[in-house]
Amino acid sequence: MNRCPITYDLCGTDKYSKKGLRMIAPKLAYLNDLPYTAVELRQEAANRAKKLSIQGVQPKLSAAISIVDQEFKIVDQFGTYIIKPQNDLFPQLPENEDVTMRMAKVFGLEVPFHGMLYGKDGSLSYFIKRFDRYGKGNKFATEDFAQLTGNTRDTKYRFTMEKLIPVLDEYCSFPAIEKADFFKRILFCYLTGNEDMHLKNFSLITKNRKTTLTPIYDFLNSTIAIKNPDEEIALTLKGKKSNLRATDFIDYYGKERLQLNEKIIASILEQMKKATPEWKELLEISFLTDRMKEKYLELLESRVGMF
Repeated sequence: MNRCPITYDLCGTDKYSKKGLRMIAPKLAYLNDLPYTAVELRQEAANRAKKLSIQGVQPKLSAAISIVDQEFKIVDQFGTYIIKPQNDLFPQLPENEDVTMRMAKVFGLEVPFHGMLYGKDGSLSYFIKRFDRYGKGNKFATEDFAQLTGNTRDTKYRFTMEKLIPVLDEYCSFPAIEKADFFKRILFCYLTGNEDMHLKNFSLITKNRKTTLTPIYDFLNSTIAIKNPDEEIALTLKGKKSNLRATDFIDYYGKERLQLNEKIIASILEQMKKATPEWKELLEISFLTDRMKEKYLELLESRVGMF
């Protein structure tokens, strides 16, 4: 029996559940495979890279859903989705990112609509709906923390967690609210082995004259994807990137630097404890291989146990 890569529901012999199709578009009755193999998708991403505004280590493509053809179309303009195919260097990144983003939603973080799609070779690609688009060709004002701090792709790792706080103070409409949300994101990234959250993976968005953190993106367990990782976070915290302790996050970063009160931090830690059983259930039914599930669960349990 198949499991839908959009909802994780069992869907018999179908590739996608009806619920999953409706989440993409109410009138979508079927979804054809992406007319590419994983290799072809990576080549398409390379060919179109100069035309698109989305960049990064992972190959990415801009796409739009066609109700008439019942499939995702790769486009150069007016795309409302981003598609990430299988990576030839790191195994199962689409499956990894998809389950991690689901876990983030369980934790109460704002997550865009996302899921996975089959290609013509049976490989899965990850898709996520763009949160910075509305109407046809309209964009919300969105800037990542590299732009806001005068950094570039070449310097996106040359920063500290402490220096991110003034960015929230200066640009957010309600800094205290965003700081609590930011702390939650940082904690979740650590718990789920995301050691690649650099300056371009955090952004602010302005809607209706209110500036907040954007919905999350690029959340995945990079620790299990990389062989022998020697860092736990991308930007230094208290002068270090590894051998982090619970007190570094709670007492130092949460209380001392972000100025969060104990009630807020206690509430977030309680949410973590309540979410943990569901995180484990999601990992169990995810599309990761059994070995990847084991590695993810082992890391998750060890880090949750620290708190």
